[in-house]
Amino acid sequence: MPVPAVTEPLLRVEQLEVVYQRVVTAVQGVSLRVGRGQIVALLGTNGAGKTTTLRAISGFIGLDDARVTAGTIAYRGEAIENEPPYAITARGIVLVPERDKVFPNLTVAENLEANVPRRGADRRELGEAVRELFPALARLGPREAGYLSGGERQMLALGAALMCSPELLLVDELSLGLAPIVVEDLAVRLAAIRDRLGTTILIVEQNAQVALAIADYGYVLENGRVVLDGDAARLAQHQDVREFYLGGGARQSYRDVKQYRRSRRWYG
Repeated sequence: MPVPAVTEPLLRVEQLEVVYQRVVTAVQGVSLRVGRGQIVALLGTNGAGKTTTLRAISGFIGLDDARVTAGTIAYRGEAIENEPPYAITARGIVLVPERDKVFPNLTVAENLEANVPRRGADRRELGEAVRELFPALARLGPREAGYLSGGERQMLALGAALMCSPELLLVDELSLGLAPIVVEDLAVRLAAIRDRLGTTILIVEQNAQVALAIADYGYVLENGRVVLDGDAARLAQHQDVREFYLGGGARQSYRDVKQYRRSRRWYG
């Protein structure tokens, strides 16, 4: 009986270690996989290492005086760790950062035009796709980006990223500073980007409920390490995830939840 072929994921991170300023280790041994056409969520609280992992994948980590010091980041089977951002973008990986998402002194239309599609991509078709996915951007075209609301800026940041024709879209903190109804709308649009364009998405989020609602798979980071992973639907039903990330308990970390459970079983 023939052995089924093993499909190489689009992105594979193995035992990633990132060190800032040559002394501070921010990520230790993180491993994750992102298959083609998937939406994968990277969850965790502030300081868990989510943004560092995303910036390491995108190449922007060098701007923070940090380097990947161990492990590998493979995209399409090729190692890309510590490559500069322009080289990684040319490969088809585009980052929507947590902050400084748009050029505030340019109009919405100019922000979109400022992005250069990958070689072989059709700018006109990309523009049509962006207008279809974010129809409000056409209406807002003449407005300076600095005068947009938070939700409009996030839409523009996503639209501008799509103008680069990404194969893998990295989204850092979609929900940051936004009202819940706006976040839900943006999450639906992210899923539409995957369905309409076939774009693979890795999203970093503190809002586990929103992220797991659209994701296929999820990873939970705590103190620079993966402490839990699984299918998004099963992860959303996991007792510890529900208690800490979905239930709003007062404990400080996922590890505290685990310690609390062990103590409760021991003394109960």
